[in-house]
Amino acid sequence: MIYSVMALYLREPLSVPLFTWEGGDAGQVVLPDVFRLPVRKDLIRRVYLSEFTASLQPKGRDPMAGKRTSARSLGAHHGVSRVPRIRNGMRAALVNMARGGRLAHPPRVEKVIHEKVNKKEKILGTMSALAATSIPDMVRERGHRFTAQYLPVVVENAVLEKISSTKQALALLEKVGVFDDIIRARNGVRQRSGKGKRRGRRLKKPKSILFVLDDHKAPFARAVRNLPGVDVVEPDLVNVLVLAPGAVPGRLMFITDTALKALEEKYRVVVP
Repeated sequence: MIYSVMALYLREPLSVPLFTWEGGDAGQVVLPDVFRLPVRKDLIRRVYLSEFTASLQPKGRDPMAGKRTSARSLGAHHGVSRVPRIRNGMRAALVNMARGGRLAHPPRVEKVIHEKVNKKEKILGTMSALAATSIPDMVRERGHRFTAQYLPVVVENAVLEKISSTKQALALLEKVGVFDDIIRARNGVRQRSGKGKRRGRRLKKPKSILFVLDDHKAPFARAVRNLPGVDVVEPDLVNVLVLAPGAVPGRLMFITDTALKALEEKYRVVVP
């Protein structure tokens, strides 16, 4: 997708170090122009809500739920309230205030829960969320902890081919200055309050590093995918859901040099 934008709204060209296995830099990498775009928080939130609601499953009730009963009202002049009661008994049924009765306003299948957004808005929102990952102040404001001076963290793809264990991966993250965010996410795991504890979502985990790799099944991806709060995606699957969780831009991103080129080809910015 080629996006044309006025040069007035672009920031200065950005360059970040390219890290090697030893943790040092092997030169500078000029970030694509998509990382120079202005950050539109309003547009990011709109695109996030659209993509989030698209994954929700419509929920509804059986139209006859709570109505399969022999309950009928006795009418007046019986000395009791006129709510429907089951035959040969006095227990109330059918009404919404009775135990086991129907719901007054149940969820309906025809309810529109997906907030649609224009295609160009979706693309621009994703590009804006990408630009937010290159602003250290915005990443720090989101809650991430790091010692790296430049973001996103770009590492040679050849370096990751040598890593196959979580211990080696953590050593690399410490060298490039993003290991503190893993500790923050691990210490931030807490138990959910309310009924969600017994509905398969007992714990709440903070979001940590976003790994953008060429292959999500590579040995390095397998080594880091079980770390608390991390997400591993390929360049083609990068979206606002992973770039700005909760519609808050500024995700701490770890990306390879080849994946960075793939993003440059996908989101090309042309300055007229």
